[in-house]
Amino acid sequence: MIPELTLSSPMTPGGAPSWPGAVWIGVADIAELIRQGRSGQFLGVVPDAEGYTSARVLIRDGLTPLQFAQVSLIGGRALLPIPPTGDPVTTSALPPMSVVLCTRERPEDLRGALDSLLRVDYPEFEIIVVDNAPVTDGTERVVATFDDPRVRRIVEPVAGLSMARNAGIRAARHDIIAYTDDDVVADPGWLRGLAAGFACADDVGCVAGLVPSGELRTLPQAYFDWRVSWGDNIEPRVYRLSDPPDDVPLFPFQIGRFGTGANFAVRREVIVDLGLFDERLGAGTATRGGEDLDVFFRVLASGHSLAIEPASIIWHRHRSDNDALLSQARGYGTGLGAWLTKVALDRDHRRLALSVLRHRRRAVARAGRAYCAIAAPPPAFLKDVPHTVGRTEVLSVLAGPKALWQEQRRLRTRQNHP
Repeated sequence: MIPELTLSSPMTPGGAPSWPGAVWIGVADIAELIRQGRSGQFLGVVPDAEGYTSARVLIRDGLTPLQFAQVSLIGGRALLPIPPTGDPVTTSALPPMSVVLCTRERPEDLRGALDSLLRVDYPEFEIIVVDNAPVTDGTERVVATFDDPRVRRIVEPVAGLSMARNAGIRAARHDIIAYTDDDVVADPGWLRGLAAGFACADDVGCVAGLVPSGELRTLPQAYFDWRVSWGDNIEPRVYRLSDPPDDVPLFPFQIGRFGTGANFAVRREVIVDLGLFDERLGAGTATRGGEDLDVFFRVLASGHSLAIEPASIIWHRHRSDNDALLSQARGYGTGLGAWLTKVALDRDHRRLALSVLRHRRRAVARAGRAYCAIAAPPPAFLKDVPHTVGRTEVLSVLAGPKALWQEQRRLRTRQNHP
């Protein structure tokens, strides 16, 4: 008899599915089936499956992700595989951590993120909510509803995600600082996964975790899921400049392969030695992004290793409408262009880039074609997602140099007139 297991959804749905291809997102912990020696398949029972004909399920053994399975739903049930088990995630060393959540005027999103963070299973951590350039008391009121000594709010009056991230570093009490966003749900094992990443090698300066889609009920969300690669790699890895990986031909410049700012942690001494986050980059500035790319790159370029630990999971709610998707595309493109400009202006980083270009010309050409291919999404998206989304992202790269220059001028003004 095929065993049955009721699946859970990582996020509360933001509404009903709005297109025929909507995908229900769920999680199945098959640890008990594995202990029973089961193999083959099991039947996943999907709650609230109305309007969905397919599901994407993260199958896991406790903290260890085993497989993402995309399957059909029939009568609210899905036939799912029992994958081979992998090496279990070890979390013997659990150092205290400071969690920094930067937010600006999104109180309802913040409430959900804090709810999930307080359910994280970890012995000692604090949550610092950085209220960035507030114009209302919405964030303050939300934080006040959480009667938990682990949660505190600080204010960073100057707008900019890097400004807020740096304020979190200055306020943090612990030596490992983990970052996440306000439009997410933290998995209960999030911080244990980050701890496992730091424990895998002595030279790890930064750990990036998995950021899978928490909701795919709208076509713009599905487009974004197709576009990014944050949540499809369940193999732990360690990247070092001294040992370039063969399957990342533009390493260490292929930064999008490593993760995103919604789920990473860095050692305090490492980020301080690097000069903190570049306050010219990030949401809330003219550059609109790029600060996470910049930190990942600088960690690697400075000789530290960067670990990818898929057991550290933050579920992300992608933008659910076309206007928000277009805005996000502009931000990603501009942030990338600004970061590339910064690399080109730094002598050592420019020398490293030229070395990669000389030795991997064909790979560089392939990567360029692949990025430009973003301008032509798969046919499934052409009807209802603006065909200009990909083109907007690619062309927005050209706005990066000017945006970086604008932020450089603002930064000098702040330094000269504190």
